[in-house]
Amino acid sequence: MSQTTLLEEVVQWSPETCRQEVKVVLPKLVISSGALVFDNYSSCVVWEEHINVLRIIVDMFLPHLHLAELEEECFSKVLPKVVVIFTGFLEEISKQIGGLSSQNTELQAFLRNILQMMVQTLEALSGCVRHVCSFEEAVSLNSIRTLPSCVLQLLKDTFQHCKESELMYSGRLSLVGDLLQGLFKEAYSLQKSLMELLDKISLENSASREGISDIVAVIHSLLDICSVISSLDMALHANTWKFIIKQSMKYQSMVEEHLRHTDIASSLCEGLLASVCSSLELAEQVQRAGLQEAVQCAEFKLFQKTTKMCRFFANTLVHYIKEFKPFLSKSCSRFHQMYLHILSKFPPSVSASSVPQGMGEELSAAVLVPMDAVLTQLLPLRPFAECVLAPAQSNTELALPQCLLLVDVLGKLSSEPEESLHLWCDGSQFSEEVPRLSVFEAMFLSFCRCRVERALPVRLPGVMLHGQAQGKVSLHQHVCVHLCGFVASLPAQHFPLLERSLFGAVLQSDIQTTLLATDVWCFLARYGTAELCLHHVLLTAHLIKSCPIEGFRLAHLGLLLRRLLFLMTPNHQMEFVERFSPSEEDNLCVWRLALLRSLCSEVRLRVEREVCFFIGMVFYLPHVLLFIPLNKNLLILFILFYFLPPLQAEYLGSSMKIIHQLWGRMCALQVQAHTSLQNTLSVLLSISAILIKNLEPHAIIQAFSCLSVLELQECPDYLVLAALEFLASMGKVFVPSDIQSQVLPRLSSLFSTLLACNSWLIRQHALKAFAIFAEVTNHEEVISQSLTSEETKNQVVNFLSKVSQEAEGVCVERLRAEASVMERHIESLEIEEKTPVDVSVDEEPCAKRPRQETSREEEYDRYLQTAESALKALLAVETPNTTSPWPQWVTTGSRPCRHSSAATSALLQLTKPDAHLSTQYKTSFMFFENVP
Repeated sequence: MSQTTLLEEVVQWSPETCRQEVKVVLPKLVISSGALVFDNYSSCVVWEEHINVLRIIVDMFLPHLHLAELEEECFSKVLPKVVVIFTGFLEEISKQIGGLSSQNTELQAFLRNILQMMVQTLEALSGCVRHVCSFEEAVSLNSIRTLPSCVLQLLKDTFQHCKESELMYSGRLSLVGDLLQGLFKEAYSLQKSLMELLDKISLENSASREGISDIVAVIHSLLDICSVISSLDMALHANTWKFIIKQSMKYQSMVEEHLRHTDIASSLCEGLLASVCSSLELAEQVQRAGLQEAVQCAEFKLFQKTTKMCRFFANTLVHYIKEFKPFLSKSCSRFHQMYLHILSKFPPSVSASSVPQGMGEELSAAVLVPMDAVLTQLLPLRPFAECVLAPAQSNTELALPQCLLLVDVLGKLSSEPEESLHLWCDGSQFSEEVPRLSVFEAMFLSFCRCRVERALPVRLPGVMLHGQAQGKVSLHQHVCVHLCGFVASLPAQHFPLLERSLFGAVLQSDIQTTLLATDVWCFLARYGTAELCLHHVLLTAHLIKSCPIEGFRLAHLGLLLRRLLFLMTPNHQMEFVERFSPSEEDNLCVWRLALLRSLCSEVRLRVEREVCFFIGMVFYLPHVLLFIPLNKNLLILFILFYFLPPLQAEYLGSSMKIIHQLWGRMCALQVQAHTSLQNTLSVLLSISAILIKNLEPHAIIQAFSCLSVLELQECPDYLVLAALEFLASMGKVFVPSDIQSQVLPRLSSLFSTLLACNSWLIRQHALKAFAIFAEVTNHEEVISQSLTSEETKNQVVNFLSKVSQEAEGVCVERLRAEASVMERHIESLEIEEKTPVDVSVDEEPCAKRPRQETSREEEYDRYLQTAESALKALLAVETPNTTSPWPQWVTTGSRPCRHSSAATSALLQLTKPDAHLSTQYKTSFMFFENVP
């Protein structure tokens, strides 16, 4: 009997006949539903017959099979062929789609017919699923194992075709759009029915390996479908994920070792990030359209749905991590990056979207609250700590999220067990470990990299105190408060690593990071013991003395010293003064970095007495100056005028004499060529700025003569800054009329040059110095003469009025460009200070080599060589004659000197031509024996 004849006969059978003939006819129909060969349009009739065979099997014979017979008699034989047929449909569409057009009606009808048969195929499979669900007895997975795998394969292909339809059909989508919509709806219904069926199935704990493999395959197939439907339907996507997580939890003990945990975690992260981005895009649309009040608009409703998806993915991720934590080591890097990217989407990140406040708060609550729970789950995992604390964090745009992540970590570590504290606080201890910093080092490093955010500055929620309203604070204060709070709860065994991290942060080149570390160090000293504070001060002072050159590290140590001195007890301050006496020249490098007002009155008086005593030695004992190089001598004067109260008249007079003499000897050409003279001029300018009212007119003229000839653009920054300090101080004095023509034009010219400097750092200091000068000066003509261009004038006006004309986006881009320049500059500074060869500049002349111990024989040989040289010089003297006789004391040996007359006679004897060399040496020994 042919296939057509058989079908015509079967469709006329009654249900009773079908029940009786099922065992006989079903195998024949299965054979007749073999794979099709798609060759031309005329085959469409044959394909329809095959689809009719499938529908007859499902509608007429499947209901008459027992549950135990479904797999063996029908599903295992029919469904694989259905998959082949369905795949053939998709391949045929791909081949023919290029010729589809409204004019080609034949091809249009052909493709529509194929799509219709695809819909009928899915309907038939839905009938299979519904039939299995109709059994009252418990359904085992083994009895239908072919059904889920084949259905899921068809669903994935269908959803993929629908997803690509816009691109595939291009502008011809309207010709088949109704059928594609019907295809998607049927696939949606089929998947929903299949998940309901699988939800009823329950595997026993003693399930076979095949049963476990089947349920794992189902979960992985649904995971693949999720990646396809994520952009198609929100509800289907969420329901699919719910089913995946539910089945994973249901069979956790059986499947946890077989699941692709990395893929599941990655898909959850991608879903969460995609939902957050979609929500923000919708919120931006509402913001741009001004629809904040129109809560019934389509965009707002879609935003709420997307926000629910964000909350769903975030909560799902929390639940999944909690249940499968031991299997997620390889996903920790993905979790870390996801956390950073999510934080970068919300304020205060500079890349955060501008959205209505209410919508932003709603989305933040939906995402950031669950993410906090995610962080709690991940803290004990070593791979996560290794990712967060990795020394190299490449993406600078994620510097602020990394900083905020570490702040969150600090807030949670105090309640974590000791193992977690060691994991996060100790860093990598052995070379075979994955390199990781301590949480303190990572905190300072990430704060250092937030240059743009500190410059804006960004504002974060502060800590609520005494019931007051929560305010906004800077990033520095936010990090400092949380870091100090963690230090307060830190066990004592972690303090050595904390101190090491603080010390490293103080010595790095970024000044704001140094300030943060200094604040934390002061907190530690303030709430620690007094002995601990003393120990830290002594250590800092020794480090200052050991610094080989001037540099940022010395300045940062001085900052720490000044802060810590305030926290010392009076007795410990006195002990510090005794150990580092200001009357000793070697300790002046410590005291020039200190603040006397940080000392109690008794200690301050002692320091003043000792400094004055040392200054007195310098002024009244001229030979002391021989042992103190010029630049150090000037630094002594700088310390004297900067820290001590008004000096006695004799000190001030002596000091001004030195300053005036130095200004008279300053040559601009020599300063431009020699680094040591640039240092000298820098200190001289700083001292002159302090004593500007005592400076004589001729010294002021010399100062401006020197500065006007110097090419300041080629000078070191510290010299230019000292020059600006001196120029600003000129506002305090009235320049005498007889020298105004020599000073004021040069003053305005210097201001004009520095205000137009290409370096933004110098330009900013120039604006500040000019503002100080203009506020107090009596020479108003200098102000107008300094502003030589409209651009400079506008800059000064904006600086004085504290107005920025930059748009926010332009400002951020400028700060990013400046941050990259600063990073390169700081790297060069750190390399320079770490290279011993580079520190051998002529800051001061090298010290003389100390005297070495020598043997007695070497001493004799050296003395004899000296004596022989002297004798040869004496023999070379012309023989005396009547015109130029010897002085009388030469022949009598009566010269009044420290040498004896015997020594003089011996030397004269040696000048005789017939004297032997042995006699010379013998007489020489006698001479040296008589020398005191």
